[in-house]
Amino acid sequence: MERPLTQHINFNRSSLNLKDYRSVGGYQAVEKALTTMAPQDITKMVQEADLKGRGGAGFSTGTKWSFVPMNTVGQTKYLIANADEMEPGTFKDRMLLEGNPHQLIEGMIVAAYAIQANISYVFLRWAYKKAAWLIKHAIDEAYAAGYLGKNILGSGYDLEMHLHTGIGRYMCGEETALLNALEGKRATPRTKPPFPQVSGLFGKPTIVNNVETLCNIPHIVNHGADWFKDLSPGSDAGTKIYGISGRVNKPGLWELPMGTTIRELLEEHAGGMKKGVSFRAVLPGGASTDFLVEEHLDVKMDYKSISAAGSRLGTGTMIVLDDQTCPVGFIHNLEHFFAQESCGWCTPCREGLPWTEKILLSIENGEGRMEDLELLEMHTKHLGPGNTFCALAPGAMEPLQSGLKYFRADFEKHIKEKKCPWR
Repeated sequence: MERPLTQHINFNRSSLNLKDYRSVGGYQAVEKALTTMAPQDITKMVQEADLKGRGGAGFSTGTKWSFVPMNTVGQTKYLIANADEMEPGTFKDRMLLEGNPHQLIEGMIVAAYAIQANISYVFLRWAYKKAAWLIKHAIDEAYAAGYLGKNILGSGYDLEMHLHTGIGRYMCGEETALLNALEGKRATPRTKPPFPQVSGLFGKPTIVNNVETLCNIPHIVNHGADWFKDLSPGSDAGTKIYGISGRVNKPGLWELPMGTTIRELLEEHAGGMKKGVSFRAVLPGGASTDFLVEEHLDVKMDYKSISAAGSRLGTGTMIVLDDQTCPVGFIHNLEHFFAQESCGWCTPCREGLPWTEKILLSIENGEGRMEDLELLEMHTKHLGPGNTFCALAPGAMEPLQSGLKYFRADFEKHIKEKKCPWR
């Protein structure tokens, strides 16, 4: 089984430096792209490979690049790696950043060349201190080796790269809020259109891609679109870094073919549930996805299959709920996070999320009323897609709406017994 993204990552040794990375084929994709390929050929190859964004939305990466205007000679363009990764339960990009930072840098160089960007940024989560040091060191090595800066490899192509440490808000993971933060403004989302591909950072064409997405680019350029599609037997191409947290025997991360089932991830790779607890449900793609339950264990972890089951693949990092953990408290903890992280830009999110969090807290503390369940259901509709400025509140409603569906008896028991049964 091929694992292109993680095959050279080994945390029993130091992160790969430039010499290590080049010894395993590093920067061959940069050399190939800049000396033998036109920018549009790279975009076409990524489109044909059917690489979908690994940050959660699952949009076609090559198609996204194709929206950047290419007939503007000398215009400044930007390429940004979104390494904010503040979704609860998600820690996949951290492994890539700390294990092999040059892989990201190479992917960014090729992606920037494809859209003819001349300035790039790694927008990094503030708490990733080790990753920040490693990325800064890797960028310095890349400059010294001639992979960044002026006239890269004699190709006539110039690219500057900078590390930017974020301010520590979940909202910065939303690409237009990230752009505002980079500009030194409050991290609030922007109205779309115009989309960042046309008017992004400082009003210039900009592409924002997730770390895992960009790390795939060198391998696609080196091996081709068909190779990438053949990595997965399912409908979605490539591999995916899946993760599991919760009361399992071996929580962690694994690079596997797209479409690996929830059951295989849970039972084979995570070693099953810990002794004394049983599986009850899972958030398949991080905190902002709908619960799936035991009947869904054989669902494939790809975009289409997870959607058909009633949830989203999201980041592919699963949070497992066991039978000894209160689902009401579990959901309240998530809603507390989302309420704190609302930027306050739109009324439904600013007012609705704290209201939702307070209702859940009262139910968890034995002070709830049956009418509260109707209020919670109302919020799942009014804070749903199309009613807020960005996707934060709709994402926050996913664990709540599915929790009310699958664990309604637990909510009612809290209210009837005026206490949390798990305390």
